[in-house]
Amino acid sequence: MTTIRVARIGWLVLLAIAVQALAIGSARAADTKTLAQQVQIRRTQYGVPHIQGETFEAAAFGFGYCQAEDHLANIMRGVLGARGELALAFGPDKDNKNVEADFSSRQFRIYARALDSYHKLDPDYRSMLEGFAAGLNFYVDRHRDLAPAWVPRVTGHDIAAYGVAGIMRFAFNRSDILKDFLKSQGAQSAMLDDNSDVADVGSNMWAFAPSRSQSGRAILMGNPHQPWAPVSTYYEAHMIVPGKLNFYGSTFIGRPIITSGWNEYLGWSHTVNNPDLEEIYELDLDPDRPDHYLFDGGSVPLARDDVTVKIKSSGAPNSQTRTFWHTPLGPVVHRAGTKVFVLRSACYENYRAYEQWLRMTQAKSYAEFRGTLEMTALPMFNICYADRVGNIFYLWNGTVPNLPHPAHKSEAVHAARSSEIWTRFHAISELPQLFNPPGGYVQNCNSPPYLTNLLAPLDPAKYPAHFSPNDLSLRTQHSLRLVNNDKKLTLEEVCELKHSPLMLLAERVKGDLIAALRATQPNSEVEVAIRALENWDNTVSAESQGGTLFAEWWERYFEKGVGKFAVAWNAAEPMTTPRGLADKARAVKTFLEALEEVTSRYGRPDVAWGEAHRIRKGSIDLPVRGGSGVMGCFRVLEFHKDDDGKLAANSGDSWVFAVEFSQPPKAYTVVAYSASDVAGSAHFSDQAALFSANKMKRAAFTEAEIQAQLLKSYRPGEE
Repeated sequence: MTTIRVARIGWLVLLAIAVQALAIGSARAADTKTLAQQVQIRRTQYGVPHIQGETFEAAAFGFGYCQAEDHLANIMRGVLGARGELALAFGPDKDNKNVEADFSSRQFRIYARALDSYHKLDPDYRSMLEGFAAGLNFYVDRHRDLAPAWVPRVTGHDIAAYGVAGIMRFAFNRSDILKDFLKSQGAQSAMLDDNSDVADVGSNMWAFAPSRSQSGRAILMGNPHQPWAPVSTYYEAHMIVPGKLNFYGSTFIGRPIITSGWNEYLGWSHTVNNPDLEEIYELDLDPDRPDHYLFDGGSVPLARDDVTVKIKSSGAPNSQTRTFWHTPLGPVVHRAGTKVFVLRSACYENYRAYEQWLRMTQAKSYAEFRGTLEMTALPMFNICYADRVGNIFYLWNGTVPNLPHPAHKSEAVHAARSSEIWTRFHAISELPQLFNPPGGYVQNCNSPPYLTNLLAPLDPAKYPAHFSPNDLSLRTQHSLRLVNNDKKLTLEEVCELKHSPLMLLAERVKGDLIAALRATQPNSEVEVAIRALENWDNTVSAESQGGTLFAEWWERYFEKGVGKFAVAWNAAEPMTTPRGLADKARAVKTFLEALEEVTSRYGRPDVAWGEAHRIRKGSIDLPVRGGSGVMGCFRVLEFHKDDDGKLAANSGDSWVFAVEFSQPPKAYTVVAYSASDVAGSAHFSDQAALFSANKMKRAAFTEAEIQAQLLKSYRPGEE
């Protein structure tokens, strides 16, 4: 009887658990349906989603649903990367990258850190994480036949971890210092993934004061550069929570909030600024206690983490295990003899960056916006700002460590006490910035902050040595040439300037190249090529002839920095250096190689830029204006060679916007690769023709504009 009674009780417990699980599942389903009913999605021309939710959670639910409609596979792949589960889903790909990426994610505790900090998040942002995750799941549940089989269900924790991974991508190990250090020690790390092969991952931005516009209103232009493939990164959208949020802009796919753009009162854009956010500290191991180090007069234990990565195979998953070590100061990146080396990063404990972006989108004045910056949660990114009362502002922003020692040069800094390591950040007031400067403009194109405005230069000597060395790229010089004047511009003229076709490098070195070629007593074939250079208008306009040959030559001449300028950039001549060619013999040799390549590929040396350089997506194959920022192009594009020898754009100008702060704001935008990555979507490539024609679409911000451009209106699950 006892056995029967126990068994009966056991079944009752199991039944109770099952009923409870069903109740929870039903409650969650009901909650999801309620959220869906609290959201209205309206798609306007070119598929731009305008998401209105009754709460932050509902708006984020709609935002997740929209992003799933357009980018589900790439978002979910990013989630698996943040979890450290790429190899489990896809197996060991070429060069074992999935496995190494998983170990990197686990070594630096991306998912674990997201879990650790989740309860500390601002409730509004946490509700957006959970709403966004629910929106993704809701889409998958209703379109299971369209979703890849590997797509997982996600939680708010997953989206938070995705955000941590995004911050690390930009701000963790941005320099080669750690890589150089590990090489000097004969060591390696799973984390050493970089974007060094992408020359123009950067951005351009301008802000004009009312004195510089014909309307007497401030104007803002933003233009981030990112790779276009395999992931189309930027997602344009408009999010509305009545009385709390009304923001139009863009964000990286997988984020539940918009991170640049404008509201009724103000707007901003970002460029990458690469502040020094990390230091490597050398700590002494305790000779008397294994796996302890000496610090602040005591013996501190190292925390051991045995990490196992599962790897998809034809049968049961395989696995690999590695051991990593951690300290309260940061992760251990190397251990040798009596020393342990720790990477202390400003990003490692950062969990509030997206909260700050949310508060920035809600700001209604410069004072409120400035208050959000005091959170010092964005680890990097320059900021250009403008508002409807006419203020413009530039900030070299970052969570920049206040160092008690000189910055490292790829070597470690020995430390035995807390006073010998950095423990706080520089205040926002200590960072380079300009507010309403003379000339009525601020601009940045990833160059250091000191010549943001030529009429109000900042003195590098007034800032710590580890902030940023002084320099001015050709792309930034091109920008300054466009804005450092007294012209009063319309919003449409700002858009036109953004598409400037000039390649500034040609003005600096083409004359030397032609002179060097003439000095060789060229044959008739080379003479034809020289004349093509002489007749070239120094632009990358689609119809321009000669630029393709010049660009092919420069890539060969300057490969890995071997070819040098005769005069390097210097602060005494900021707008006319660098210039000239230091190695005429190399210039001639590489030109002959380039001439042979271009003639072989296109049949003639003076092929039009647009014949050789294309924007290709789906059935679209159009000529495109744009070139390398390294060569001084402001409309930045990078290219890969297709099978037919043509050069297809695959990086550079991504989302471009220009907004005038009239009441209401007036704006134009374009997404170079269009709104959707789904091949069958009507918005897979519909903005490519706009981009090819150097045009932008009118953004729908007001209710009247949304209704005038409306393509469809629906609630999630009802489309």
